[in-house]
Amino acid sequence: MAAFHFMSLPRRFLPCAALLLFALFSAAVAQATVWTAVQGDVVTLEHRSAAQPRLQCFGRNWPVQALADGHWRGWIGVDLKTRPGEYTIQWSDAQDVLRVKAGKFRVSRITVKKNMAEFDAATLKQIRHDQRAILHTYDMHVAADPAIVMHGMPVDGVISTPFGAQRYVNGQPRSPHSGLDIAAPEGTPIFTPLAGKVLLREAMYLNGNTVVIGHGNGLVSVLSHLHDFTVKQGQWVRTGQLVGHVGQTGRATGPHVHWGVRFFRARINPANLL
Repeated sequence: MAAFHFMSLPRRFLPCAALLLFALFSAAVAQATVWTAVQGDVVTLEHRSAAQPRLQCFGRNWPVQALADGHWRGWIGVDLKTRPGEYTIQWSDAQDVLRVKAGKFRVSRITVKKNMAEFDAATLKQIRHDQRAILHTYDMHVAADPAIVMHGMPVDGVISTPFGAQRYVNGQPRSPHSGLDIAAPEGTPIFTPLAGKVLLREAMYLNGNTVVIGHGNGLVSVLSHLHDFTVKQGQWVRTGQLVGHVGQTGRATGPHVHWGVRFFRARINPANLL
């Protein structure tokens, strides 16, 4: 069959052809579902397909779960620093649109001792080692059920610093706050919000005593500033299991636990998974 060339039509038919192409394009756009999120969200989508679909966005695959009657549920993590705008959601057999809006984040200012704000070469080396150790856990594979959910806060307390807050330490700007700080009396029990494997258990310079738990499907919890540990690295922990107690180790101005969650490295608001 010969290929059709738009410009091969007689000139009198060109306006009609242009209108036809525009109508076809408009119909395709109209069929696309537009999903809306703010920075740090986890977007829960649903899709109908006869076979398990592939779900892609931001240049990577995201997990999907079978529901019933050919319906599927998927999840996409929107990183804290994702630029507002529209992004393509690519299913195996269709395209949707993800519209990302800017989050409204407060400013957080803390004052700490000089050795927790200004670092010599040896301390910087230790901090970078700590950061690499945590980053390494984000790519570890952990087998788990596909549902992306948390079953409760890790500690009973008050959120002292919310997700996304622009932090100033001794008056100097730092990276936005990538988790929740939950203030509670020292010694308050800390429980894992979802079953998983302890990928890291380590005392760190800024994070203090830290436990990293891999929940599977790229979902990782980081719990920092603990007073002590009650789990071991490599151990499997169940939902609601004691992992330690609230402390103020590392760079902390009072007893609290920092709860950060990564979803395939995307910095997301833990509260959105409850």
